[in-house]
Amino acid sequence: MTSNNGFEELFHRHEKNPILTAADWPYPVHTVFNAGATRLDDGTTLLLCRVEDRRGHSHLCAARSANGVDGWVIDREPTLRPDMKNYPEEIWGIEDPRITYVNELGKYAIAYTAFSRGGPGVALALTEDFLHFERCGLIMQPEDKDAALLPRRIDGNFALIHRPVTDSGAHIWISYSPDLRNWGGHKLVLQARRGAWWDANRVGLSPPLIETPRGWLMLYHGVRQTPGGCLYRLGVALLDLNKPEQCLLRGEPWIFGPEAPYERNGDVGDVTFPCGYTLGDDGDRINLYYGAADTSVALATGSIRQLLNWLDEHGIA
Repeated sequence: MTSNNGFEELFHRHEKNPILTAADWPYPVHTVFNAGATRLDDGTTLLLCRVEDRRGHSHLCAARSANGVDGWVIDREPTLRPDMKNYPEEIWGIEDPRITYVNELGKYAIAYTAFSRGGPGVALALTEDFLHFERCGLIMQPEDKDAALLPRRIDGNFALIHRPVTDSGAHIWISYSPDLRNWGGHKLVLQARRGAWWDANRVGLSPPLIETPRGWLMLYHGVRQTPGGCLYRLGVALLDLNKPEQCLLRGEPWIFGPEAPYERNGDVGDVTFPCGYTLGDDGDRINLYYGAADTSVALATGSIRQLLNWLDEHGIA
């Protein structure tokens, strides 16, 4: 489909957007956004939402829906709270979860941002039921965020996509571990561009990688600094299946950005920030769940096949 301005529209906003707001919550909250997503064995969509209180601190809370659009059943209290006593790196909250089901473990791996006095770092927790959690603690020290585990080992090791901040900027990296606790083999995956590009200086993973026969499909966000503030928009790249640090194709234009009023106006305006997706029964339809203006959760739908075809036309090696 082509949009009104002539560009190919790869993601289509749901007519019921935003699908979750603070007004839906069973206890007092300020904003709800940046939700990790998964489909449970019974077909239920589970969103693990970032929920911010009026202190500015965040925790995680689960919402479940039979169709992934409405009829949400929300946990009556926080699902995963910061544990400052045992994990002091969570003193200022936990944020932006990304969920991966790992068959080898029979568990969901939740990579999230732990906000410490030293800045944001990457923490990991495992769960079978989103009721009980095994925390692995901090696995990437500050400043680091935008992380997700791959669903299977690469060359014998677990693999984590993440975004450390260095003197050269904020780029996407991959790291490897034999046991989810000890990490090394750090390699650069996708470098932020320079100059006037939409993804200049700062990029980061959006939802977890999507495995396709052609490679790992990566949706990532880029941040452009403007006189009016930052613009968060979405791009797409394709990584090698066996060597994910090798980028095969990277789209030049951005593919999805803030346009609707609920994306342009909120606590942080001009932000579309996906942290989770689910796939339809056909294995092609993507339900992309994103934070809108750091205030609500919205939904857009797309197609893996269409994204790959678009990359063939608009991507560079």
